[in-house]
Amino acid sequence: MDETRDLPPPDFDPSRAKAAQDLAIPAILMMVMAGLTFLYSLVSLVTPADMSQLESFYGNQDIPEQWKEALRWMMTPLGRFVLTVPGLVFNGLVGFGAWKMKNLRSYGWALTAAILCCIPCCGPCSCLSLVPGIWSLIVLNRPDVKAAFRMG
Repeated sequence: MDETRDLPPPDFDPSRAKAAQDLAIPAILMMVMAGLTFLYSLVSLVTPADMSQLESFYGNQDIPEQWKEALRWMMTPLGRFVLTVPGLVFNGLVGFGAWKMKNLRSYGWALTAAILCCIPCCGPCSCLSLVPGIWSLIVLNRPDVKAAFRMG
């Protein structure tokens, strides 16, 4: 029987594998949330909107005129662009950083993605991203995980 088949590859490091395993779930959650929020932002960027949709949403309530002006501006192509592009950028950064985190490639990108997830207005899926964000921050700050990033 061939005994070399049961041996791990020469570059295998159990501590690195443990770090990758501990970061896998929060990284995948962050990538999924960032991807879904990125797609939602793209759809909202190209989907036209009009005041009748908002008026039907608010029902018979009177909307102050200042709000109507602001809402009209937000529904213009420029308004949608200005409001959507930051979300696209933040979610792109979170997705990229989470991918780097999952592969133990760049500690800086992984930390950036985790921090962005902890900012409710910036992270993907608003407050839902707090869970994988805090989870990954806790794991990323462990000394063995920091060492695993340096090994790679």
